[in-house]
Amino acid sequence: MANERHDTEHDHPEADTKQLLEKIFSALKKPVHVFLFTQRGKNDTFNDLAQQVLGWFDNITDKIAIESLPLSHKLAKKWKVHHSPTIVFEPDLYNIHWLGAPYGEEGRTFVELMILLGIGKSNLSEDSQNILKKIEESRHIKVFVSPTCPYCPQQAVNAIKAVVAAPDRISLEIIDIQAFPEIADKYEAHSVPQTFAEDILIAMGAQQEELFMLSLDQLSQQSIYIPESEAPEVDTDLVIIGGGPAGLTAGIYASRSGIGSVVLERSILGGQVATTPIVENYPGMSQVGGKSLADIMVSHALQYVQIFQGEEVMDVERNGKFTLTTNRRKFYTRAILLATGAVYRKLNVPGETRLSGRGVSYCSTCDGPLFRGKSVIMVGGGDSAATDALHLKNIGVEVTIAHWLSELEAQHHLKKQLYDNNIPILFNTEVKEIHGDRIVEGVTLLNNKSGEKSTLPVGGVFIAIGYEPSTDLAQKLGVELTPYGYIKVDNYRTSIPGVYAAGDVTGGYNQIVIASGQGSGAALTIFEDLIHPYWKETSKGKSAAEGKAV
Repeated sequence: MANERHDTEHDHPEADTKQLLEKIFSALKKPVHVFLFTQRGKNDTFNDLAQQVLGWFDNITDKIAIESLPLSHKLAKKWKVHHSPTIVFEPDLYNIHWLGAPYGEEGRTFVELMILLGIGKSNLSEDSQNILKKIEESRHIKVFVSPTCPYCPQQAVNAIKAVVAAPDRISLEIIDIQAFPEIADKYEAHSVPQTFAEDILIAMGAQQEELFMLSLDQLSQQSIYIPESEAPEVDTDLVIIGGGPAGLTAGIYASRSGIGSVVLERSILGGQVATTPIVENYPGMSQVGGKSLADIMVSHALQYVQIFQGEEVMDVERNGKFTLTTNRRKFYTRAILLATGAVYRKLNVPGETRLSGRGVSYCSTCDGPLFRGKSVIMVGGGDSAATDALHLKNIGVEVTIAHWLSELEAQHHLKKQLYDNNIPILFNTEVKEIHGDRIVEGVTLLNNKSGEKSTLPVGGVFIAIGYEPSTDLAQKLGVELTPYGYIKVDNYRTSIPGVYAAGDVTGGYNQIVIASGQGSGAALTIFEDLIHPYWKETSKGKSAAEGKAV
C-alpha cells in the first residue's frame, strides 16, 4: 500500500550509531584487547553497566577483543588491578586502567581510545610531541571524570595520547567519580575533570593538548602555552572568535553568503549551552539536553565552516589585514567577529577560591553526581539557578536555594517546579563565607533584611549568579565597552572598523535563541560591509555602508 510504512534499522538512531562505529572500527589496523575485572557484591551497579557497554561494543565489531575476569584472577594481581569494575587496555603494550564504566559522555572517550590503540598512533601535534620528549622521568596520570561532563573526554583523550606516544614512561588511570566517590574524596576531586600526575594536581578543567603536555612536564598547573615553532598560516575573510551559539550561527551564515570564514574556540564547543542540563525554550524543541543541542549546532556548522577547537588568540595586530596569533598558528583576516560569550560570575567571598573544585562548583551538570545524598546550597535566583537546583534534586542531591532578593527572578514555570519539588528557598539571604579545611563543610549566611547571621552545614556550594562578559581580547584590541563592561555595538559593529561583536558578550538577555539570532545578523552585516566598507567615504561623501549588497 502507498501509505504503508516499512521500518528499517536506519530509522533508529542506535542503528545509525552502530553503522557509523562499524565503519570507524573497520579501519583499525589491529584488534584491541580489553579486559574487564569485576567482583560480585562490590559495586554491582557499575559492574553490570560496564558489562553492558562493553558487550554492546563487542557485538558490533571484531576489532575489540573483550574478556571478562574476576578480580581474584592472577592477571589482576599481575596488572595491579584492585577495584571493581576496572577495564584494562592492551596491557602488554600500555598501562591504561579505567575505573568505572564508559557510558554517557565517556562513551566518546572510549571510542577515541579504541581508535588510537587500534592504529597504534598518538595523533599528537608536533609541538606536543616535542614537549613529551623532554619528560625523562615516569609519569602516572589520574584523570577524574564524570559521564555527565562534556569537558571530560577532551582531557581524558589528552592523557591517552600521552600514554600511546610514550608507553615506557606514561601510565594512566581514568577514574569515574560516580563509581568511585571514595577515591575522589581522597584526592578532593570534587569537580571534573581534574588531573593528577604523580599524585600532584596539574590541571583543573579541560586543556588544549599542548597545555596538557606542558602541565605534565612541569608537574604543575600551566595557564599559557606559546609554541616553540611557528604554526601554519590561514588566510580568510572572517575570523569568528567563540564557538557558542552566536559564533557557530555566524559561521553558517557567513559561509552561505560566500565569505571565507573560520571559527576559533579555546574551550568546549557550544559554550554555556553544552553544560546546561535541560533546555526547554529553544523553538522547535520542547525539551532537549544542552549538550545534545550544542552537538546539533556544531554538526550543522561543520557543514559550512572550518572550526579550530583548542585555539586561543594570544595576540592581534593590524597592518592592512588583521593578524591573529593563536597557540597553534597565524590567521590573516579582513574582519573579526567577537563572540566570546560570558563566564560564570563569582561571589568573591572568603573560601570561594580556596575551595573551588573541592565543593565549590559552577556547573551542576559536571559536578552534581558527586553530591548525591549530600546537602548543598545553590546560590542564585534566576533561570540558571532554578534549572540547576531542579537538576540536582532530580539526581538525589538535597539542595537549598539562597537568593539575596525577596522574590526569585526565574521564569514562572521554573518557580512552580521548585515549589512542586519542595526545594527550600532562603530569601533575602547572602552567602558571606564558605568554610572548610580541605573540602566545603558549611557557609555563613546573612539575612540582609534582618541583619541576622547564621551558619549552615553543607557539603557543596553551587553558584549560579549570572555571567561576566569575556572581554579580554576586546580590551586588547581597544574596543569600546559599555558602562557595564559589555562590548558596545551598533548593528554589531564595534568602535573599531572591521571588528564586530555578537552574543552574550554584548549584554542583554542571555538566551540561546537571541545569541543565535545575533550571530546571523552579524554575519549579514559583515557580508555587506566587506563589499561596501562603511568606514570608507565614497566619492559622493556618503558612507559606503549606505549602499545595498547585490
